[in-house]
Amino acid sequence: MTAFDPLRDQLLEAAAEFAGGPGDLDGILAGIVTDVDRALREPLEIFPVCHHSPASALAMARRLREKRPQVVYLELCEDLRPLLDELRNCKLPVAVQAFASEVDGFPPDWSPLSVVAPITEASAEYQAIAYALDTPGVELVCVDRSTDHVFQWSPRAEETTTQDGDADSEDDAEGKDLHGDAVGVEIGDLRPRFGQLEAYLLHHGKVRHWSEWWDQYVEQPLGSTGADHATYRQVMVLIGSLFRRLAPGDPSRVTVDEDRERYMWTRMREHLASSGVDPSQALYVCGAFHAASHVPEFGLTGSDWEISPRSATKWLYGLIPSSHSAIEAQFGLASGSVSIAAATWAKSLTRTGVKPFQLQGQTGTRKRAAAKTTVAPPAAVAEPVTDKLTKFLASPPRLDGLDEAELLGWSVEIVRLARRHGYLASTADAIAVFETSILLAGMRNRARPTPYDFADAAVTCIEKEAVPGRRDVRRLCEIMLGGDRIGQVGYDALPPLARDVYDRLEPLKVNVEARTIQRALLDLKAQPELVPCSDLLWVLRRLMPPDVVRPIMGERTLGRKSIQESWDLAIGRSQRYLIELGYEGITVEQVLEQRLRREVWAPSATAAGALTAVEDSLLYLRSRRFTDELGARAVELLAAERTVDEAPEVLQRIRRLLAYYRSGERGGLPGWCEDFVKTGYAHYCTLLPTAFVEDETGVRQVAAMLGFLFGMENLALSLGCDRAQLEISVQQSHPEAPAKVALLWAAHHQLGLLPLARLRERVDELLGNPMVLPAMPQYVSGFLQALVPVPGLTSFVVEMLSKAFAQLPDPVLLPWLPQLIKTLKEQAPELVPVLVREAGRTFPGSLPELDSWTPPWSPDAAAPAAAAGVVVSGGPVARLLAEHPEPTDAVAGLLGVTGSWGVLDAGSPVADLLGAYGETTEAVAELLSV
Repeated sequence: MTAFDPLRDQLLEAAAEFAGGPGDLDGILAGIVTDVDRALREPLEIFPVCHHSPASALAMARRLREKRPQVVYLELCEDLRPLLDELRNCKLPVAVQAFASEVDGFPPDWSPLSVVAPITEASAEYQAIAYALDTPGVELVCVDRSTDHVFQWSPRAEETTTQDGDADSEDDAEGKDLHGDAVGVEIGDLRPRFGQLEAYLLHHGKVRHWSEWWDQYVEQPLGSTGADHATYRQVMVLIGSLFRRLAPGDPSRVTVDEDRERYMWTRMREHLASSGVDPSQALYVCGAFHAASHVPEFGLTGSDWEISPRSATKWLYGLIPSSHSAIEAQFGLASGSVSIAAATWAKSLTRTGVKPFQLQGQTGTRKRAAAKTTVAPPAAVAEPVTDKLTKFLASPPRLDGLDEAELLGWSVEIVRLARRHGYLASTADAIAVFETSILLAGMRNRARPTPYDFADAAVTCIEKEAVPGRRDVRRLCEIMLGGDRIGQVGYDALPPLARDVYDRLEPLKVNVEARTIQRALLDLKAQPELVPCSDLLWVLRRLMPPDVVRPIMGERTLGRKSIQESWDLAIGRSQRYLIELGYEGITVEQVLEQRLRREVWAPSATAAGALTAVEDSLLYLRSRRFTDELGARAVELLAAERTVDEAPEVLQRIRRLLAYYRSGERGGLPGWCEDFVKTGYAHYCTLLPTAFVEDETGVRQVAAMLGFLFGMENLALSLGCDRAQLEISVQQSHPEAPAKVALLWAAHHQLGLLPLARLRERVDELLGNPMVLPAMPQYVSGFLQALVPVPGLTSFVVEMLSKAFAQLPDPVLLPWLPQLIKTLKEQAPELVPVLVREAGRTFPGSLPELDSWTPPWSPDAAAPAAAAGVVVSGGPVARLLAEHPEPTDAVAGLLGVTGSWGVLDAGSPVADLLGAYGETTEAVAELLSV
């Protein structure tokens, strides 16, 4: 005979009458009573809780002061236990976190691994932690699976809860992303896992979501009515057993739950055996779902179970800020439910007079008088198990009376907030909200409107159909009832890297711990002592998301230094990113060096990526040894590449690096730069014929290869490369695509195999061939890309574009123009200014001049005579040559031309030479402002 036999008989009779005979229902109801009886008869007291439940926290505070246990067993990952001592240095809510950036024993695509367990003040686990840590002689033991087993036992996708709902605005979304994609671990995951059961409860409870149902039918009856400890335990185990027995039979989920229970009971038996503590002086805090466990290992007399070893993954631990919205988003709770729970917790403390436990020195919490707590004597009398469920289930819910003052204050305050945010709310709206709240509560069988009723009434009466600002009325209700409280990790609880960052930014005289955006002004010329701060900010900019450290004024590029800088710093409200950097190293420079090294030695690393790492090393680390190491790796990667997909980026970055080393006092080119040029010259010469004919290789990539070969030719030849290799490679190239054919012609011209006059004739032949006209835009695109390796063709490209626009028929020209603009924007934006400048020099500058203007490439224009006339006696070029005869004589000697520079008459050998290359002469004259 047990105390619950009468209740079991009543339930069986009700089941038989309801179901019309024996069936599954009587087994479920009888099993629920059996689970309650089993849990309460266990010598080790089981305290079932629900996560972030004020009723659980209130019952926990009462029970701890009554029982004063010597050992508290907590359902929390056992390897997170050392972090709990640092909670007193933080502002709640915060989350304890385990982090692993490199995995060993898990799929590589799972990296990085992150597990968080959020803790709020209105939670039973915080009460247990505060009691255990601040009471002498009390031991706190975390008994749940380790964070490594979290990933061993269940797929990551099943553990992670999807964030639901979009943020109203940027600042509203701020707190929701504090946990990122970390796996959440909570105590008391008490929610139906049977979708139809939850839908049934919500429908008949006349509520919109689970959080509201729990508040009305569990939270208020257990918290507001002041249910005693025995009633609380029996009701919570009853709910946990009900949800467990009605859960769908998902084998993977059932296996994980049962393994967790085996793990926890095994750890508790081991600790009791090693410590010799009397089980009656211990308290086991777990979720109500696990209190109704059916595993053979349940209880102190359960069977033994072997715990599997951990993987070789190295875990790092720390505390990160959390928030009410982050907890709601991660665990699928209704928006505002955790804030309402915090407000309910504060109200319950005032109404009941219970003194909660609070860590000494805890920041961000109410200062309460410290209660003297002592450990209970070893001897204890076991309390008899009595049936409290029958009375609780048979008694109708006690309806609280209407608190008009409270509801009226809410109604007035929400109207005030709404007016401030642009709503056209008035006193009449406040009255409407008041009356509608009472009406909704009555329709939902509640005598006292809850915050959920009030929020629905406010949305109905104030918001109507439009939201004038960035916050809707429901969000304003959440703010009014407590808001999204965001926690903060204190300085002493931060990892060494974060403390180092705070210390090094101290000369800026800004509060980097503030949750608002701080503006930092740096005058590096007047205050050179701020240069280290600037260096640190740029490194943080490289490592952290762009909105955490954002430059407003100033830049950091190769060869340039800012004189003044202005920064927007949001480090205080983005502590999570800074803390996770602390898991990777001691200083931010060390973290950056490790990341760059991992990037360039990764299996997917490329030469372009290695050059990017070299540039970052020069900008942020300024370590010649490390930069040379990265450069040597870039040479290896370039030699091993079999494609030229990243040739444009390689060309752009190596040009920038060569210009940097050649300017200023850089000590000349480093050895890896010379090796890179030699290797790239041979590498691209080898791949050039294949790249010309492959359809997979684009024109931009081939142009970049030629740009590397022609642009680095002088340096490569000085380092011992053979120019014949380039000539042979170009002559072996036989493309068929029109764009690549044009690119090959440009290469022939650069090598001296195709004079400009002959190239012009080929283009004229194309424009005169009706069969080739549809492909003419592709030839033009090829010549545009040819400006990368052969910039001397700029005037010719302008000439060709002018001819194309003048001669191409509209059916060919008009469809091609959008593609031309798109190509220039995406693939060659740096070429557009060159073309514009050349066009501005070629075409007349005013409209009247256009009527009498003759294009220089027109047959009517006497191009040779004009070119010769430029250099006749008295012309600007003639004066230039006369004033500077030495370089001109040297060039003429190399070309085998003789003549006098004093007077240049048309028909002389020098005039003929300059006339043949009039474009070059005019360009030089313009650069010299002649």
